[in-house]
Amino acid sequence: MANLIRLVVHNYNEVVNNIKDPTVDTWPLMGSPSPMLCIVGIYLIFVLKAGPKMMEKRPAFQLNNILIIYNAFQVLFSIWLTFLAWEVDFTLLFSSHGCSYQNTVSSAPVNHSLQAKLSRGAWWYFFAKIIELLDTVFFVLRKKQNQVTFLHVYHHTITAVFSWCYLKLLPGEQGVVVGLLNSIVHIVMYSYYLIAALGSKYRKYLWWKKYMTWIQLIQFGIMLCYLLFTLVIDCRMPKVLTYFFVTHVIIFIYLFSDFYRKAYKTKTV
Repeated sequence: MANLIRLVVHNYNEVVNNIKDPTVDTWPLMGSPSPMLCIVGIYLIFVLKAGPKMMEKRPAFQLNNILIIYNAFQVLFSIWLTFLAWEVDFTLLFSSHGCSYQNTVSSAPVNHSLQAKLSRGAWWYFFAKIIELLDTVFFVLRKKQNQVTFLHVYHHTITAVFSWCYLKLLPGEQGVVVGLLNSIVHIVMYSYYLIAALGSKYRKYLWWKKYMTWIQLIQFGIMLCYLLFTLVIDCRMPKVLTYFFVTHVIIFIYLFSDFYRKAYKTKTV
């Protein structure tokens, strides 16, 4: 067992050291986990304890103009992240890392240009996850505490923390597909929130609310199929990362399915 563990650790270190971009450590918030953990910690304290306590005897803040600007920014930023992901030649994700049944190119050298693009995109994706913590802050300030659910808080927390860990500790090409799909979904999601923030006269255009959950579930389904595919054809990507992605995708599928069932499915008497 000890030999097996040493072999796994050695293989992991070899793969990660070959593909990790050393400049990442010099980027904002990437020198150590402390800034990221402080941000997430303050977020959790505020949305779960301090925020509700502060708003307990205060009227809800009217943040319509702020929400319009915020959601418009998120739509544009998600569109930009999507285009950023498309700058990557997706064929390289397979050909450069032995992703073939014959595995004939398993010893191919690392494509540093590809890795630089992935690292750059991953940092901006991490930045997006930090900004998205404001979603919950706005719920609290507007006294919409019923929307601060376990699913909502868990989703925002784990994506912020894992985005940092992915870029800093466990880089891998799988992230570009996951990030691309998530950015596309966020274009739809924040477009909905933008229309809702414009006022009651626009509510007639929000008939598709419940389908957003379906879109998210389809996203997770595609992610799961892709990740399992990389395992089946034995790509030389960090498998630890793939297993971690798969685990959390399955968790999200369960949580979002449960949310949909409770929120929209007609209850039979």
